Amino acid sequence: MAKVYYEKLSTLISHLDIDDEVSADLEVKHFFSGAALYANKAICASWSPGGLAFKLSKTEVVRLLSSSKAKPLQYFEKGHIKEGYAMFENPESSRKSRWKNYFIKAIGQVA
Repeated sequence: MAKVYYEKLSTLISHLDIDDEVSADLEVKHFFSGAALYANKAICASWSPGGLAFKLSKTEVVRLLSSSKAKPLQYFEKGHIKEGYAMFENPESSRKSRWKNYFIKAIGQVA
């Protein structure tokens, strides 16, 4: 299953030309049952069966969660909530361009 998310994440990042927008070294790797984007060897985003998650500022995470635009990131049903991340369910139902700004912000959080 991780291979599917690896391909989805790699394709999305390529489509959005993220490399042209940031100075960080980017790499997509398999991660649990999904895939993760690393910027300068630090994880900043992931795509798994739960959705597409981004490492964002605390203020932005609170705003997204309180407006119900995103959910807290949990890798397992009864697992702990991963602080500093907002997860968007069904990312493929949105325009691809919607995600570019979130990727850039997430990369900025770790780079």
